[in-house]
Amino acid sequence: MAAAEEASKPFAGLSDVSISEDIPVEGDISVPVGSSRRDDEFSTLDEPVKETILRDLRAVGNKFVHVLYPKRSSALLRDWDLWGPLLLCVTLALLLQGGAADSDDQGGPQFAEVFVIVWFGSIIITLNSKLLGGTISFFQSLCVLGYCIMPLTVAMVVCRIVLMGGSGAVSFAVRLAVVTVSFGWSTFASTAFLADSQPPNRKALVVYPVFLFYFVIGWMILTFSPSQ
Repeated sequence: MAAAEEASKPFAGLSDVSISEDIPVEGDISVPVGSSRRDDEFSTLDEPVKETILRDLRAVGNKFVHVLYPKRSSALLRDWDLWGPLLLCVTLALLLQGGAADSDDQGGPQFAEVFVIVWFGSIIITLNSKLLGGTISFFQSLCVLGYCIMPLTVAMVVCRIVLMGGSGAVSFAVRLAVVTVSFGWSTFASTAFLADSQPPNRKALVVYPVFLFYFVIGWMILTFSPSQ
């Protein structure tokens, strides 16, 4: 009989349990403070335009440093952008203007031609990488290939300075050495960033178009001669 009464009152023993007033009884559905702070850190809606520009410039500068010291890193792949490649492409195209081939109408590289060669070549290499089983996205590959033009752009600046002193055999030897080093630098840097994203048995098929891409740009720099 007593067992039947206890079964009919399953919560009878809870009548003697006291609940402290310090323990909240009601639930709380508010967002945690830590989560809101993290969201505020990544929110740029209320950020001043000056800070946004400076932050983007610092990001571009950090990517230039990664190209100067190439190593297997995911920095260019993780935070990709196209501002740096656009800046380098425009700078290179402007430096290649005013050559002797332009003035003699011999088919020298015009601004639009350099622009198309750089971007169209990058797109072709990216599509080739994707077709061969690459794991990086389209714009990540464009970012890496564009940023790795920086050594060749620096080589173009050096060649313009060397050409101010004349265009003899010594000048050509110096320009050849500078362009060769920059070409190797660009090729090595790009392959260092893209190596881990390709199948091991197809890396050579990916590196070969990259080699040709930077070789064409290096050839345009080496054969440039200023107009008299």
